Amino acid sequence: MRYRKPDGKQTDKRGFVRKFDAERFANTVEVKKMTGDYIAPSMGRLTVGELGPKWLARQVHIKPSWAERIDSIWRVHVEPEWGARQLASIDRPSVRDWVAGIKRAPSTVADIHTVLSMILDEAVEEKRIPANPAAGIQLPRRQLVEHNYLTHDQVAALTAESKWPEIVMLLAYSGMRWGEMAALRPRDVDLERRRIRILRSASKVNSRSVIGSPKTWEIRTVAIPGEVAEMLRPAVSAQRDRNGLLWSRPDGEPIRPPTTTHWFGGAVRRCIKASVPSDDDGNPTGPATFPRVSAHQLRHTAASLMIASGAHVKTVQRQLGHKTATMTLDNYGHLFEDDLDNVADRMGDGFRAAAARCGQNVGTPPKLRLVGA
Repeated sequence: MRYRKPDGKQTDKRGFVRKFDAERFANTVEVKKMTGDYIAPSMGRLTVGELGPKWLARQVHIKPSWAERIDSIWRVHVEPEWGARQLASIDRPSVRDWVAGIKRAPSTVADIHTVLSMILDEAVEEKRIPANPAAGIQLPRRQLVEHNYLTHDQVAALTAESKWPEIVMLLAYSGMRWGEMAALRPRDVDLERRRIRILRSASKVNSRSVIGSPKTWEIRTVAIPGEVAEMLRPAVSAQRDRNGLLWSRPDGEPIRPPTTTHWFGGAVRRCIKASVPSDDDGNPTGPATFPRVSAHQLRHTAASLMIASGAHVKTVQRQLGHKTATMTLDNYGHLFEDDLDNVADRMGDGFRAAAARCGQNVGTPPKLRLVGA
């Protein structure tokens, strides 16, 4: 059966057994042409292996670290499985089975699925397929990771044991990410107003550090306590170049996140050892009270200290650079629940103070009055 495509060119489709089927196909084509939903069968013959590299080449707006990540996912996971498949041949059950068979951490599975799904989104935009068969696929649920939070006293102890005390204080009381801290310049720090502008972020790409722009919602101004500002003052004053890094490696690159064998891990181990209770003879009488934390977990500590101080969720969201308050609540909602008693107590205090000012006996149970008495 011959029919015209939207560009006016004639083509044909064979294999109809009944005239009714051919006419129904022709009518469907005409409707799709009028609604703009028509997709030529030849468009779906392009393979994932042909579209994938083109899609990768267009990802120029993303952070270098994510660009390296998706390139690795494409080479290791997506291309070997889907490279030879024509776009039109990919169906939802095939994608679902593939996702279910990936034996990786839930977050890694999500990243792998994202790369395939974004390539198929591109195919939809180019009108090669009518819909993305990877969209909405159920992914493994991410396991809830229990964070370790430091108290003010524990932050002070860790600061005293650290080679870079000002970095520990900055991370624990600002909530910024390591990469954001590593990319700071003197021009970003206002010690008098106790504000720091987060305009850049350092990340590791192909074994080297690269400084780029954060995501839009991560660009922000954070507040720091006066004590932190004073600890930063020597580093800010020592850097004569306002555009130079506040901290850097001997080769001039931004400092990288410390491993457990570097200065931060050593400071944590000393704090853990010092927190073990002992008797008069020095024999341990219980477990250590100082938690094992990483440098990244100082960000969680900052969140917990902000919440404990009564900060509103929107304030915490802004300080941490979360895209939405929902993200903040997903990570730290349980900490807000811990403060419910304090909120209720403060509201009760306010009510009693108001009652006292009014000179009324409000808030006391009314006396029961018997009907007919």
